[in-house]
Parts: sequence; C-alpha cells; structure tokens
Amino acid sequence: MCLILFGIETHPDFPFILAANRDEFYTRPTRAMAFWNKRPGLLAGKDLEAGGTWMGVNRQGRFAALTNYRDFSELKSNAPSRGDLVLRILESRMAVPDVLEAIDQTAAQYNGFNLIAGQGGNVFWYSNRKRTVVRIKPGIHGVSNHLLDTPWPKIVTGKARFQSIVAKAPRDDDAMFGLLSDAIRPKDNDLPDTGVGIEWERILSPLFIRSATYGTRSSTLMRIDKAGEIQIIERTFGPDPSQDVHDRRFTLTPEPS
Repeated sequence: MCLILFGIETHPDFPFILAANRDEFYTRPTRAMAFWNKRPGLLAGKDLEAGGTWMGVNRQGRFAALTNYRDFSELKSNAPSRGDLVLRILESRMAVPDVLEAIDQTAAQYNGFNLIAGQGGNVFWYSNRKRTVVRIKPGIHGVSNHLLDTPWPKIVTGKARFQSIVAKAPRDDDAMFGLLSDAIRPKDNDLPDTGVGIEWERILSPLFIRSATYGTRSSTLMRIDKAGEIQIIERTFGPDPSQDVHDRRFTLTPEPS
C-alpha cells in the first residue's frame, strides 16, 4: 500500500476500520485479492512480478499491510522484495510483535518500509527506518511513505475525513471510497522532499494518484466488528479510474489458531 488510514476502538460497532490505497506502475502485473491456491489460508492480492503482497488476512483473523518508505538517497538496487514480509507475518505461528521482532533481525537488507499488523484487537507498527515494534494506541492513524502519523498533507487530510466518516457513517462504503478517490493535489510549499523532484512530489501527493505510467491500482476497505468478523471490499482500477473498475467482497469469521 501507499496510504493506510485506520481507526482502533474509534466506533463501538467496529474495533478496527481500515481504508487504504495501493499505488503502483500500471505495467506491473498484479492479481486482485483472492484466496491463494497454494496457500488456501491466505486472502490477499498478489504481485506477480516478485510474488509477494501489499496487504492480506489469514483465516485466524491476522492481518498485515505494508507501505514503502520513500527516500531515494538510500535506495538499494539489489534489496529483497518487501512484499514477502507481509506473507511472513500472515504465515507465522508467532505472536505478531514477536514476528515483527524477528523481521527486525534482517530488516536492514530491505529498502525502507512500514508494516501495520494485528490480531485480536492488538495492532502494531514496525518500520526499518525506526527499528522499534510499537503497539498502536486507540485512535485514528495514518501511514504513507514515511513514518506512522507523519503529517504529510495526504495523511492530515485523510485522517480528518476518515475520522468524520467513522463517527457519522462507518458502514458507508461510498463515503469511504469517496475519501480514497480524492485526487486533489496540495500546494507545493506543503509537499515533502523525498528526492524524486518536484514534479513527482506533486504526482504522489494526493490520496488517489493519477499519471500516465503510475497511479492508484486498488482501494481496500476492511472492518472488524465486535464479534471478530472481518469484512473486506477491494476496488481495482485500470489506468483510467473512470473505467474498468471492479469490486470484490469477502467476509471471514476467524478460525481457532
């Protein structure tokens, strides 16, 4: 993912709510969210180039999602795929904070990343740019291509609108997808400097990204209700987001570990 907005214990009916966008080059082959044939306990999209995923859930109710940390001054050309880290979390029998601690042992090999992962009401954040496993406190949070809750414009705007929707209409899919489709670009003086140049900073600045070669490929909503049932909707897009739009819906009742 390149944008994850989420609420922990922010609504009495939904202990956890998430809204996220995945941005990628249009030419990178991708399979939409589904249960994997060779890993039937895993529900996730798939990066068909590297084999990993950006977000997934397993049948025990564990979830994980990843964003890249954007800093081109520290980019490694031979780093392993970060999408494998989500699979590692979802397939591990260790508790979430323990598997994140294990990931920390080799985290320096990877280009920058953030991981959001949780199970059973406990949600954690880890970044190999911070090197600390953090249990996230209740409230509204967001992560893009920097650290958790870094006040980039898309995070500030996204969190405020997300909080309003959660408070007023947490079941309103149209409102959530409307938030994720916001393509308004902030002013130049509000943009970060991540080493990509001002034109790309502008392109990458809104919640929903559009360009000739790169943009938002999918939007995902996930709600976990009081009984632990997980509801997910994934909306996928082609290069023209007004066309070739598909929704996929999933409901999971967590199984015992």
